[in-house]
Amino acid sequence: MQVSKTEIPGVLVITPQRVVDSRGFFAETFQAERYASAGMPYPFVQDNWSRSRRGVLRGLHLQNPKSQGKLVSVTSGRVLDVAVDVRVGSPAFGRHVTVELTEDNGFQFFLPRGCAHGFIVLSETADFVYKCDEYYSPQDEIAVRWDDPALGIDWRISDPILGARDAAAPLLSEISHLPKFEA
Repeated sequence: MQVSKTEIPGVLVITPQRVVDSRGFFAETFQAERYASAGMPYPFVQDNWSRSRRGVLRGLHLQNPKSQGKLVSVTSGRVLDVAVDVRVGSPAFGRHVTVELTEDNGFQFFLPRGCAHGFIVLSETADFVYKCDEYYSPQDEIAVRWDDPALGIDWRISDPILGARDAAAPLLSEISHLPKFEA
């Protein structure tokens, strides 16, 4: 696998090696020791799967204090995936990284604990799968406004389909209980 660092500490883009032949392809999408040595320090404890239609934007989400690291990918379709560093004290606080995840490119995106996460569906539908290194904890959930001008994210669409929680999410500057950066 190939691992690429981004400008946000701990955020990684992973390209699993694919073996391709006339039947299709094979890729190892997770192997605990190799992924831990690449910078994913905690064991994954929960897998999630969502299916969404074109224009659906989910995010920006995180948990605190029970923060989650996430390893995300797309098994069908195409999404623009976004990580925002919201860790107080981080040298990249408030900055974001985007990556297009598709069934064809097979990329994976790792977001360390303390980063907000969101994605928008660019294809007719998309199946989005991800591993979490902490259990879902509704009482620790935080949503950040998807179109916060201070973040400057180009979602490639001006009028996304949002859930009620995302439509009502506060600006990053209005959230007082953000995670702390741990170098």
